[in-house]
Amino acid sequence: MTSHIPFALSLLGAVASGLQGSGVGSTLNPPPPPPSTASAPPSAPQQNTSSLPAPSAPVNVPGSTVSTFNASGNGLGASPPTNNLVALCVHCQLRPKYFDGTKTHPYCSKSCANKIKASNPKTGSGATNGNCDFCHNRPKYNDGTRTHDFCSKACARSLGGPQRRSTMPGAGANNKAVCQAPGCQNPPHGGPGNDYCSMAHKTSVQKYRIISYHSLARDSLGETLCLMCLLAPKMANSHFCSQTCIDDVEAKGPMVLEVPLGHATFKSVAEQFKSSWRHYGSACPPVRRIYKIISPPTSLANYNAYRAAVESRGQFLSAGRTEGNENRRWHGTRRVCNLGDKGHTQFCSSPQCSLCCIIRNSFDLSLFGKKTGWGRFGKGIYTSSTSSKSNDYSHNDCQSSLKAILLNKVVVGKGCKLLQDNTTLTTPPSGFDSVLAEKGGSLNYDELVVYTNDAIRPSFLVMYEP
Repeated sequence: MTSHIPFALSLLGAVASGLQGSGVGSTLNPPPPPPSTASAPPSAPQQNTSSLPAPSAPVNVPGSTVSTFNASGNGLGASPPTNNLVALCVHCQLRPKYFDGTKTHPYCSKSCANKIKASNPKTGSGATNGNCDFCHNRPKYNDGTRTHDFCSKACARSLGGPQRRSTMPGAGANNKAVCQAPGCQNPPHGGPGNDYCSMAHKTSVQKYRIISYHSLARDSLGETLCLMCLLAPKMANSHFCSQTCIDDVEAKGPMVLEVPLGHATFKSVAEQFKSSWRHYGSACPPVRRIYKIISPPTSLANYNAYRAAVESRGQFLSAGRTEGNENRRWHGTRRVCNLGDKGHTQFCSSPQCSLCCIIRNSFDLSLFGKKTGWGRFGKGIYTSSTSSKSNDYSHNDCQSSLKAILLNKVVVGKGCKLLQDNTTLTTPPSGFDSVLAEKGGSLNYDELVVYTNDAIRPSFLVMYEP
């Protein structure tokens, strides 16, 4: 028995030494401090992120699965450290995102952040059009106090994570984090700094955006994406996926949203333009870009109220028509700026630019006669079902390879059919809501005339070759 005591004491000493070396020993016998020349753990970083580190080896990032190391470099776990892909730098996908003690940045270092900006001039210092830093197609959101980096919370989530989300309206700090893939309610994997529950969902969302913005959509999903978030399918009889997106986009009006090529809405508008081009001997030019026009909430409310009043009188829904007998009609006008050209979605301030004035404030009867001085059917707002007729009134006072035309929604109600001019009209004939001027009399192509501002709103901006 006595002979085993030295062996037991030796074994206990070895165990204690091992525990001390692994960093999990008791504080009664702490390891000596590392020499001054050794690489000590960095102190807590300051809030100033103007110079982000570019670590060459894995570092501890909150929410990642990178193994923790002690001062001697011995890992606590038995398995080698592995990076969590969801927490990697957005640019290089090799190093973890930088955590400054308060928030997780999308990049591992300032060099990666600069490379992203340099590779895309629209997000760098050379940006001139004020578009979203992620999608580059829609204007940045302005909350009345300042302009944010993105057009919406969806774009903010896609690039910047929680720190971006906190800068957008309605993004409370106490909101429960969920995966940002449409319809998924699972918590993000890896903790702060990550937006998705899995790489599959993250890749899926990125694929949807690539499809929509690069016009490669060929399936029903790409054709029916919500025009606001471009993530979820739109609702029936709507351009948006939810009331949330509807409220978001209407709160930002007036504005224009580019419709992706291949989208069902693009096909519908382009087909109407082509099928209604009726001038003999004139080939219909190709449509290159289409924008959904978003009117201000008060303007939409006035239009909807007028449409409801016309419907209550005419009962068009019960006859199988649309509410108020609403139809889509063309209107050509003057363009001074390059609104509608690639990358140009901001309105100009020139009162001579009829296109920007109409999209921003809708039509204004007080301006009647300033261009032509008269109207065949009196003081009204003129549109046509014939795109080639409205093309005659589309003029560029700018250098552009495209022409612009407006497709408007118009409350026709009960239309009075006329064949001959009546220049004295200031209202529709008694018992009618509009004038339907038909070809065969004084006209070669049809015209629709309404006599109140609230009977019409611009709906789409169509850009086509001259």
